[in-house]
Amino acid sequence: MKDLKYRHYLIIGMVVSVCFLTFCSDDSEGLDNSNINIVNKKKFMEHLTKQTFKEKVFNYEKNKEWIYEGNLPCIVDFYADWCAPCKMIAPILEELAKEYDGKINIYKVNTEEEQELAGMFGIKSIPSILFCPKTGQPQMAMGALPKQTFITAINDILLKKN
Repeated sequence: MKDLKYRHYLIIGMVVSVCFLTFCSDDSEGLDNSNINIVNKKKFMEHLTKQTFKEKVFNYEKNKEWIYEGNLPCIVDFYADWCAPCKMIAPILEELAKEYDGKINIYKVNTEEEQELAGMFGIKSIPSILFCPKTGQPQMAMGALPKQTFITAINDILLKKN
């Protein structure tokens, strides 16, 4: 009789534990966890519009000569959602944005939505990558570059000591 009583408590404890774990799980149905994760996620890359591009990179309407507007050197990825090579470099840029957080900014410009920006820089093929140092002229590269090429460009163009 005593064993039966302990088994009963053991079964109740297991059921309560399973219910508690199910309720607290991120995968539980019926709970909206979207707001919980937003607090813990830092945004490493920013999508630019014409207006934010002029504020953070280059105000081509105000200046005829290149004047970089940002506080940190940056990479601007001119891309399109349908572009396979653009999709190939997207995770590389996300990794680099995290690795170089606080040292460079990485921006994305959707050429389908921001056709004026794409035209301003003569973008004819994508991805086109604009490397913008704090001082000096920007440099453009085209195509799906490997991660090591990005790292070399970051160190040689964006972070080089003058």
